[in-house]
Amino acid sequence: MRIYVCVKHVPDTAARISVVDGTGFAETCKFIVNPYDEYAVEEAVRLSRKNGGGEVIVVTVGKEAAVASMRAALALGPQRGILVKTDAQFLDSRTTSLAMKNAIERDGVPDLILTGKQSVDSEGMQTPYRLAQALGMPVVSDVVKLTVEGRRALVEREVEGGGREVLEVELPCVIGATRGLNEPHYPKLPEIMQAKKKEIKVVPLAELGLSGDEGFTEIVQLVATPERGQARMLDGSVREKVERLVSLLEQDGVL
Repeated sequence: MRIYVCVKHVPDTAARISVVDGTGFAETCKFIVNPYDEYAVEEAVRLSRKNGGGEVIVVTVGKEAAVASMRAALALGPQRGILVKTDAQFLDSRTTSLAMKNAIERDGVPDLILTGKQSVDSEGMQTPYRLAQALGMPVVSDVVKLTVEGRRALVEREVEGGGREVLEVELPCVIGATRGLNEPHYPKLPEIMQAKKKEIKVVPLAELGLSGDEGFTEIVQLVATPERGQARMLDGSVREKVERLVSLLEQDGVL
């Protein structure tokens, strides 16, 4: 069974990010594997082992620095990786999905493709769908349970209102993983050391017939989140507190 897992190199949500030139950010902050993609990697490895082995390949579109996140993903069990290298700070989901599609088709024939349901930086939530459309495959996202039997996959996905939807799809297909699908394990030192030796093939974006100008979306402006104000404690009776609260809200322009 050959499974491809799409992984993104993203800034840590706990990192302090500084906006640069209005449309970019300082890349000196800490980067990590996109958290939703970790569920996809863990599930791919478990499925591969359960179904008698095969190969799990990590696919990433990004700068050379993305190799660090790929090594972290490889420590979870995949055999090798493919980096579609670009120097662009931002590629929209259309270009990203086309790059992944071309890289996967060039490498081999997938039995299954897993991704995270979204990335924690741009949060467009379009890449799994665009990738599936480009490949002509069915797609299911927000998946919390996945069972593969033969050439069919039985999936459960979260829907609004806390409900779940059960679907059966034919392989190959694209699956968007989310929290609850599994619990990614912490790699041990031997796994981390082995990951440093695993092959990561670097393919320039232009070599896949893409220039980076195919996107329909561009960043117009990035704005840093305002710092939270200090909490203020109100003393006195209930009436005095309410009157003071209304006064403060009026001063802040809320009322």
